[in-house]
Amino acid sequence: MDYTMEDTQNHAPGTATMHEAAKLNVSVRRQDTHSVTKRLQTELMQLMMSTTPGISAFPNNPENLLLWTATISGPDETPYAGLTFKLSFDFPSTYPYAAPTVLFKTPIYHPNVDFSGRICLDILKDKWSAVYNVQTVLLSLQSLLGEPNNASPLNGEAAGLWDADKPEFQRQVLARHQDIEED
Repeated sequence: MDYTMEDTQNHAPGTATMHEAAKLNVSVRRQDTHSVTKRLQTELMQLMMSTTPGISAFPNNPENLLLWTATISGPDETPYAGLTFKLSFDFPSTYPYAAPTVLFKTPIYHPNVDFSGRICLDILKDKWSAVYNVQTVLLSLQSLLGEPNNASPLNGEAAGLWDADKPEFQRQVLARHQDIEED
């Protein structure tokens, strides 16, 4: 005889049984995923209609809108001028209330990016707000290329060269950069 069945007779009125709660959680998760997907579809349309030069982003797979590949062009009059960088966006199921995980896939020499592509940018950490979107993140990263935050470097050597020796910094940028192939 199976005694593992839930006792539905003795639970408090107005509370869900374990089985009902499990069904509700699945429904809530589906609804959360649906709202994230809807938000990302809207953002994708905004990006496609945007005339903002030097940035783009698209889902890796139309069946999974939580993983995107983006590109930014290095701003003119910076050590990154003429270079293009690929980034990955990994959106959590709680987006836009939690920031996406954004990584540089193209190798980059920058004070606020480590050699694994991790980025130190306040809006991707403690200053994240649900009003931000893919476009604002890309524009912030493009701006960061020309105006690093040397007070909070992930790459101390790059921060030092940025301040002390711009020609050597430029050489390091060009030496580190390499175009990566499409996946």
